[in-house]
Amino acid sequence: MALTEFGGPDVLHMIDLPEPHAGPGEVRVRVHAAAVSPADTLLRAGVHAAAMRGLTGPFVPGMDIAGTIDEIGPDTATGLVLGDPVMAMVLPIVPGPGGTLGYHGGGYAEYVVLPAEWVVEAPRGLGHAAAATLPMNGLTALLTLDQLALAPGSLLAVTGAAGTLGGYLVQMGAAAGVIVIADAAPADEALVRKSGAAEIVARGDDVARRIRGRHPRGVDAVVDAALVGPRMLDAVRDGGSLALVRDAGEPGGYAAPAERGITVRHPFVPDYAGRLDRLAEIRRLAEAGILLPRVARTFRAAEAPAAHRLLAAGGVRGRLVLTF
Repeated sequence: MALTEFGGPDVLHMIDLPEPHAGPGEVRVRVHAAAVSPADTLLRAGVHAAAMRGLTGPFVPGMDIAGTIDEIGPDTATGLVLGDPVMAMVLPIVPGPGGTLGYHGGGYAEYVVLPAEWVVEAPRGLGHAAAATLPMNGLTALLTLDQLALAPGSLLAVTGAAGTLGGYLVQMGAAAGVIVIADAAPADEALVRKSGAAEIVARGDDVARRIRGRHPRGVDAVVDAALVGPRMLDAVRDGGSLALVRDAGEPGGYAAPAERGITVRHPFVPDYAGRLDRLAEIRRLAEAGILLPRVARTFRAAEAPAAHRLLAAGGVRGRLVLTF
């Protein structure tokens, strides 16, 4: 499923591309499931079009896949064997020189070829659709917590806690002994509490004030997965940290001014591409029941436009997944 021009969901259409094959150091995944993420919609809508000038389509979105190994390239060092169920993060677009972007192909495809160190066995007991929800958001949450380096007992506030990324942050933080304060609408409180939140505050523009009301000195760190905005600095203690999960130039992203000794962090998930140890940690957390993947709905691959429309409508709890 690809696009030859940027625009709304209906620019996605089925095309035939040459079948890729694994080269040295690579494996090929027969994709059975590809999760749909907000990053896919940004690519489709042309948010990065200026930086992609000079590249020609078709462009295939998709950052998360699950499937089986069906080809191993020559001279490839890997413990994977043909038929293994696997999951991987895919980077359709990658940073290039001078702020430009390059295109490497995404996960909305029957076959995806990747370096072997980008692919890990899927968690035991999970189907392809559930496994496809883990890599990109799981690695983003893990990278964020790695950067924050919070000690057990620290206070971490997470906005967007009912979403996939927010939920993984709550689950991982709680498992690491961090005290998590999470936002939630009334209908989502039970879900967020099940994820491991120690405290829940009402979501909305005033969430920072509500967090301060409970913790007058401020919390040690905030991850703004809901893109509330710079006002989230108000919830952070002097010398604490604020993590921003979207660039200022992207829809909903923003720049936060440094103040009161607060460190503003910008977790960039491509930094964990090829980090087999961190992807294996995502698998371990899922197998241990710490990460709880949620599939909101599956669509046949040809229904990708409908999946994008549903994601844009908002209110989805869990991930939408395309099946191949």
